[in-house]
Amino acid sequence: MDMRAGSVVSVNAKLHTVTGRIPIDELTPRVPGGKFPAKAVVGEIVPFEATVFREGHDKLGALLTLTAPDGSEYEHPMELVAPGTDRFRAVVRMDAQGTWSWFVTAYHDEWATWMHDAEIKIGADVDSELMLQIGAGLLKRVGGQEHVIALLEDRTRPAKDRWQAASSDAVAAAVAQRPPISLVTRSAEQRLGVERERAGVGAWYEFFPRSEGAKRTAEGWVSGTFATAAKRLPAVASMGFDVVYLPPIHPIGTTNRKGPNNTLTTVDGDPGSPWAIGAAEGGHDAVHPDLGTIDDFAAFVREAGERGLEIAMDLALQASPDHPWVREHPEWFTTLPDGSIAYAENPPKKYQDIYPINFDNAPESLAAEVLRIVEQWIRLGVQIFRVDNPHTKPVWFWEWLIRVVNDRHPDVVFLAEAFTRPAMMQTLGKVGFQQSYTYFTWRNTKTELEEYLREVSGRQADWFRPNFWVNTPDILTEYLQFGGVPAYKIRAAIAAIACPSWGMYTGYELIENVARPGAEENIDNEKYEYKDRSWTKPPTGRITIEPYITMLNGIRAAHPAIAQPRGTHVHASDDEAILVFSKHIEGRFTENGEPDTVIVVVNVDPHSARQTLIHLDMEAIGLDATDGFTAHDLVTGESWEWGRDNYVRLDSFVEPAHIVRVQRKSR
Repeated sequence: MDMRAGSVVSVNAKLHTVTGRIPIDELTPRVPGGKFPAKAVVGEIVPFEATVFREGHDKLGALLTLTAPDGSEYEHPMELVAPGTDRFRAVVRMDAQGTWSWFVTAYHDEWATWMHDAEIKIGADVDSELMLQIGAGLLKRVGGQEHVIALLEDRTRPAKDRWQAASSDAVAAAVAQRPPISLVTRSAEQRLGVERERAGVGAWYEFFPRSEGAKRTAEGWVSGTFATAAKRLPAVASMGFDVVYLPPIHPIGTTNRKGPNNTLTTVDGDPGSPWAIGAAEGGHDAVHPDLGTIDDFAAFVREAGERGLEIAMDLALQASPDHPWVREHPEWFTTLPDGSIAYAENPPKKYQDIYPINFDNAPESLAAEVLRIVEQWIRLGVQIFRVDNPHTKPVWFWEWLIRVVNDRHPDVVFLAEAFTRPAMMQTLGKVGFQQSYTYFTWRNTKTELEEYLREVSGRQADWFRPNFWVNTPDILTEYLQFGGVPAYKIRAAIAAIACPSWGMYTGYELIENVARPGAEENIDNEKYEYKDRSWTKPPTGRITIEPYITMLNGIRAAHPAIAQPRGTHVHASDDEAILVFSKHIEGRFTENGEPDTVIVVVNVDPHSARQTLIHLDMEAIGLDATDGFTAHDLVTGESWEWGRDNYVRLDSFVEPAHIVRVQRKSR
């Protein structure tokens, strides 16, 4: 749109006001406070919105102007979301990595105003000649419409006929090319950081390298290595995962080493917790000698890459009492009045094998050391860091570290493992963390899940990218402990389809659901001992949902709607345990030009069979209220004819979820 037709109106310098001639407010995507850019990833469909209004009843228009990282400029007309809302929107698929800038231009749409007023007045024979004269004047500004202008000015013809001549499609097309506008007002410039796809989309799988290939002998356990762990990579890739997350791979301290099930008693051969980082062999820049060498690790990373997998490395900023830091930099820790160094605590939990670091004593030297470590692993091929407990370190440090690293290495991704208060979790996302663990793990009822799905797919999507983990070495919820196979399928189906990123810790596919008494974690926890899962020779009759997990990741890969953080819509059901949600994108954003819609109907009660009516918001899936469609269940292969209201029956002991592909009927 050519904005030269009107004068640009910005700040009224004479009167010292900051409101333009046409107020433009509530621009999104935007991080509250305006200090940090909003987020997106390549391929993400982003709604750009602004509230545009003015005094009176004249019609307004709005235009989105985007500037790509390479300087290319793109304009997108914005549409009014709904009458009376003053909210304008343009939806754009982001196609290039880097920092984009954008602004909204608002203007008085003189032609739309005239069309509205002329239709009413000429229809009522009120000021007809005046309205036609105004219309002719506007078309003279458009240019090239001499014939229509002559008709508008021809008083020998009926006013309504002259009005009809100005209402043609040809005139509308000409006006769209050079609209008569005025009071042009431009918003402040906004920023949008667009990162690579894996920053917001991916399926994660966690395993302990020391267990993969470990053997129990008469003399005790022999640790797995990077070479033996690499043998697990083909199976992980075949299940459709994108990222392999490794717990810390560094030397483990011996002082206060934890024994099986987090006990304080150890025997020779107990490997200890990988999070008790540091020993005589080195600290965060070394690998555990049982696993191999730095070169072996680099080879492991390369082999993963050849199979389409990325390695996510654990960045746990803490130290065992044996870490070289303790001897060389005691100022990086907290010293108590008795001269001892404070252990890590999360009352009533106490981690006697770990010292937390203290950034307040020597912030510059400690920050420089962490940057050095991160840079080392990046040089060895690591592009993703899963950060352990970032909420126990100052926010300024993460803002600085992530900014410095991403300025040098734009593809590096940081995932925050921060199960903490909302303010901290949200702020970590605002200052730079590309992803975060979430409260999803503890949202199990229909009501809880509905509320949470709406929350993470709403305004938060501008800065907070969720990663739905179904379990971790620390978390085995009661829902999983007592829900059996149905519970494991239910949680995986919701996580994999509702969220662009999801993750699982190995053993989930084997329904490892026995907890340590009184704890929310597995008994014989792999954090403190080796685990032999006999992947190559599984026990006869062993339960596994590996095919189900593979199916879920296959559905994710086939349906681009699932990768969109804002596309989740919650629908209604008449049963307190039947959750219904959909993922939908328009055909203009798909490769084949067809809309992509997936509907999930899931019985979140793992102990029952349920039957009920579900009620779909048809507009949310791109259909009219009276439309019908074929619902093809991607789990069972069955198909049904559905509309707005549909009967469903879900038996958790058979299949607890319908994952439906919407097949539209040709018109």
